[in-house]
Amino acid sequence: MISSDTLSRWQSALPFWVSFMLIPIIWISATLGGWWVLLVPIFTWWAFAILDLLTGLELNNADPDTSDKGLRWYILLTNIWVPVQFITLFSLIWFATHTDHLSLASKIGLFFGMGVISGTIGINYSHELMHQKGRFERWLGDILLAMVLYSHFRSEHLLVHHRYVGTPRDPVTARYNEGFHRFYPRVLRQCLTSAFKAERDKLARKDRPWTDASNPFWRYWVLQGGMVLLALGVGGWSGVALFLLQAGVAIWQLELVNYVEHYGLTRKHLGDGKYEHVKPQHSWNASQKASNWLLINLQRHSDHHYKPNRRFPLLQHHSEYAAPQLPYGYPVMTVAAMIPPVWWRVMNPRVRAWRRHYYPEVSDWKPYNKSQNPLPRA
Repeated sequence: MISSDTLSRWQSALPFWVSFMLIPIIWISATLGGWWVLLVPIFTWWAFAILDLLTGLELNNADPDTSDKGLRWYILLTNIWVPVQFITLFSLIWFATHTDHLSLASKIGLFFGMGVISGTIGINYSHELMHQKGRFERWLGDILLAMVLYSHFRSEHLLVHHRYVGTPRDPVTARYNEGFHRFYPRVLRQCLTSAFKAERDKLARKDRPWTDASNPFWRYWVLQGGMVLLALGVGGWSGVALFLLQAGVAIWQLELVNYVEHYGLTRKHLGDGKYEHVKPQHSWNASQKASNWLLINLQRHSDHHYKPNRRFPLLQHHSEYAAPQLPYGYPVMTVAAMIPPVWWRVMNPRVRAWRRHYYPEVSDWKPYNKSQNPLPRA
């Protein structure tokens, strides 16, 4: 076990700061143009896939009782990223709309790369921030989500996904044999609706209408509208188009990860709308060292669902006996998810093995495959 004293040193946190390397890389792309705009995708996907092979797995666990004081370098990381991404995004919009050395194709490639940053890093960091108790960190998470026009993710994730993961009420749990091309449009539609309903129902339990000022959707809409107006002011309508492009790429990156995290994994229906409690076995685990540096341990997703309030450096690795393991880290698995025949060939045998291991008593998986089991109680 990694002790609290070791964890509190800045040297222990340093590898997780690798995301800041993306800032000079995106500006090199913007300055040079041409094929250089591919630097960010190459760095985040291919370079870290290779680094995972070289560095292997991180199987050591940190002391889960470490206090926030001992985690100050990790907390600083996620907090500082918010203004850094904000300044980078809108400076890049200004630069791209006030220079003549970037072709239209180069601008598209550049803001594709910016979307990879605001999705792979930004939304991921917002996920860490939204799970914290303090209002300041939650506000920082809201600002990051507003930069990609996906603010409702906070409501959907906290009120729907964590509560109903692995059941028919959770849109984000990818069904067995459901390709990403079907999963993606479904979650875009269902998650927005389920998030709004969750906040509306939460207010209704207090005898308040959805129009009540405490509904976070008002904050979401104001923040998102402010981001679009800022893009307009900085870069005109071209700036808005580039802003929307990076937002779309970021959302796609998020939902690719969502697809990978729970594909085919379901909680057992106990009858009468009751489901077993969430356990580490209901999320795919991946402890590849390098990609977990970039993704601040997001791949230790089995422990995140088991203990949602743990900060990222304290997330635990679960062995293959306690949680299903992905064969590779997210940089490889998200690419595979974009090619359904490859994905099914890699993952379907693993899902079937998971079913035999954890639920040998279940003989009919059709209701689980088609999400036809009764909805869990609200």
